Amino acid sequence: MTIKELKLKGVFEIQLETEEDFRGFFMQTYHEQEFKKYNINLKLTEEYHNLSLKKGTIRGLHFQLPPYARTKLVRVVQGKTLDVFLDLRKDSDTFGKWDSVVLSVENKKMVYIPHGFAHALCALEDNTMIICKMDNDYTPDAEYQIKWDDPDLQIDWQIEGKAIVSEKDASAKSFKEFVKTYQGRKS
Repeated sequence: MTIKELKLKGVFEIQLETEEDFRGFFMQTYHEQEFKKYNINLKLTEEYHNLSLKKGTIRGLHFQLPPYARTKLVRVVQGKTLDVFLDLRKDSDTFGKWDSVVLSVENKKMVYIPHGFAHALCALEDNTMIICKMDNDYTPDAEYQIKWDDPDLQIDWQIEGKAIVSEKDASAKSFKEFVKTYQGRKS
């Protein structure tokens, strides 16, 4: 695997490598010692398998407030998704900036998103399945959502037409409301 830090410090794109033959392929998706070289230290507590039936389905921007923050390791096992992450770390040079990575079965990439980021997924194909590993348990009372279509963020979701979102995501707070209430997050 090849690991490279993206433009938002602490977020890593992980290019997986396969060994292929007539039977199919074999692929390593986790290697503790390799991750530690980049200060990626994971103690995983939960894993989720997510299916978005329709292209244009957006889930996010989600995160949990401290001390329940969660690091995420995300991989596509079917289809293609735009994985978006928003820096909420108030002391960061990239506070309030977002970046994204396309994850697909074909490109065999994963993304590592540490504490201090909001996270979202946008299905770029029908029937897109994601595996998301977390380092902290889901805590409903600590959950927070920032509006996926916040005009101040100007996120390019790479879809045409109307997005498909849950009622909860449609009624999320703006980034400005988050900053006003929490003044960002500690790194």
